[in-house]
Amino acid sequence: MLRHLLLATGLAPLLLLGTAGAEPVAESAKPAFDAELATSVGADEHGMRNYVLVVLKTGPNRMPAGPERDAMFKGHFANINRLAAERKLALAGPFDGVDGWRGMFVFAVKDIEEAKALVATDPVIINGEMVAEYHKYYGSAALMLVNEAHQRVTKTAF
Repeated sequence: MLRHLLLATGLAPLLLLGTAGAEPVAESAKPAFDAELATSVGADEHGMRNYVLVVLKTGPNRMPAGPERDAMFKGHFANINRLAAERKLALAGPFDGVDGWRGMFVFAVKDIEEAKALVATDPVIINGEMVAEYHKYYGSAALMLVNEAHQRVTKTAF
């Protein structure tokens, strides 16, 4: 399941971290270490950090199409943008809906309780359109750079 999640979220290169027998990258092939950047993204000595992965699944209360549903999703996207601007949300995006999997968040927070408090502010959760499943996740601290890069490649925002 984790392999599929990493592939679905574009984090497939992280699969290489656990590859048995993999050759280490030669020191001369590594880019120069940037201590300031590492600190700014909360990296540990391995360039990693703790996150909370939240899987959003179909909830018990599907809201019918119409202005209320549109407003709920407008609020959902506004909430995502707010949390990203606060540097609490490293990554978010939709899934294909198979098996009720609707989307994901990767929060740069210290624990699951803090992630639960943030997720509780989202209109899709408040309205029961979606429910959340929480997992501790240890991944590249460079995920913290995704939102900035995303802004640079976005022509039209949601």
